[in-house]
Amino acid sequence: MSLFPIIEPQSTEAVPKLGLYKEIKWDFINDVPVFANGAPVIVTGKEAVSVWAWKTLHTPRYRYEIYTWDYGCEMESLIGQPYTDELKQSEATRYIKECLLTNPYIVGVNNVTVIFTEDVLTISCSIETIYGEVEINV
Repeated sequence: MSLFPIIEPQSTEAVPKLGLYKEIKWDFINDVPVFANGAPVIVTGKEAVSVWAWKTLHTPRYRYEIYTWDYGCEMESLIGQPYTDELKQSEATRYIKECLLTNPYIVGVNNVTVIFTEDVLTISCSIETIYGEVEINV
């Protein structure tokens, strides 16, 4: 019990240090992993975080049991909704930020641009990682 109960003491727990982020290199054009000599090519740092971001934006959230409920994007919930274009863009921006900020290596999402043209959704944004800034176009 404290004399001032509304003031909480500072936590003495150390923030866990994140290791070097690793991911399999991805061919974004053909949507397949990259192999060399029969083994997957491993990338690290901001390129690896970029691969993770691209893959999670392409994965519908809550659909596949193999992924946690934190992985994926809820963009599909906008399909068929009678929302205005402004509301769709606002919700899409929120979904993108929620999707990407679940990764502890991503500290910010900026300059989100969402374009709906007929049946195609185009997303571009700038992701601040612990390794530097990355541009994403999906």
